[in-house]
Parts: sequence; C-alpha cells; structure tokens
Amino acid sequence: MNNIYFIGMPGCGKTTLAKSASKEFSKEYTDLDEYIEQKLKMTIPEIFEKHGEDFFRKCESECLSEIAEKDGIFVAAGGGIVKNAKNIEIMKNSGKIVFIDTPPENILKNSALLNRPLLKDKTAIFKLYGERKDLYFSAADFVCVNTGSEDEAKEKIFEILRKIVK
Repeated sequence: MNNIYFIGMPGCGKTTLAKSASKEFSKEYTDLDEYIEQKLKMTIPEIFEKHGEDFFRKCESECLSEIAEKDGIFVAAGGGIVKNAKNIEIMKNSGKIVFIDTPPENILKNSALLNRPLLKDKTAIFKLYGERKDLYFSAADFVCVNTGSEDEAKEKIFEILRKIVK
C-alpha cells in the first residue's frame, strides 16, 4: 500500500497540507475525523461526551483499518492517533507517516484556531505537545517542521512527497 498519513498536533496544518498535497499529486484525500463523524453520524465532541474517549479511540482504530485498505490516498489523521501503538502499526503497514511538527507557540499564533476547545486553555496545548512529541517522532517516516507560512509548509511537504509518492 502507498498511503501517506499526516500526523501531528491539533492545529498543526495536517488537514490543509494533506488537501493541498492530494491536489498537487492527484491523489484521493480523507480526513479520519470526518470519516468517523460520517460513520457514527455524530461530531467528535458528541462522541466524546456521549461515549467517552475509550469508545472514540476504538472507533478511530476501526476506521483507520478501513481506510488503510485503500491504496494511494492521503490521510489527515487525528492528533491523538499515535496514542495507540496498533494505529501506528496500521499506518506503517499501509504507507508512510509524515509528522507535521508545529511548535505549540506557532499553533497559538493562528487566531483562526483559537475557537477550538483544546486551544482555549493555552497551557493545555504545551502539555499535550510534551506528552505526544516523542510518539510523533518515533512513528514518523518523515518530519516536516512547520514554523513558517502556509506556502513554505506546502513546499516542504511537496519536497518530501516527491521522494516517496508513486
């Protein structure tokens, strides 16, 4: 399988970069969180509220397995995908993983993201990054440091993908 999985913190640019890359390389694009929402007919916050995080993580793994059956798609994964080693294995077995490494202070500079529940408490994003950073790095086949403009990040991603997309 030749899928490309984009991982990283909420607000790091996974969705934007995966969509742009899918257009640039003429590949199908899927957002894992949107896939889960469509399948369960609930938003992610509703799933968490009604069923809890354990239920969500189980659904996330099941949906990732379904998506991994496809070939040649670009997938924007949820920020917590790396919390389950099984998910990393699924992604590794069906493609390559690109970590979009955006420091928390850069995420917080994007005023369009400040309405996200996670980002309302500005200290929480730093804590979460500290908890997940090593998981992201160890899962990643490639790392794209996203500290500049959107155009700069796109060019970095395209440069990485030119080496691996068939």
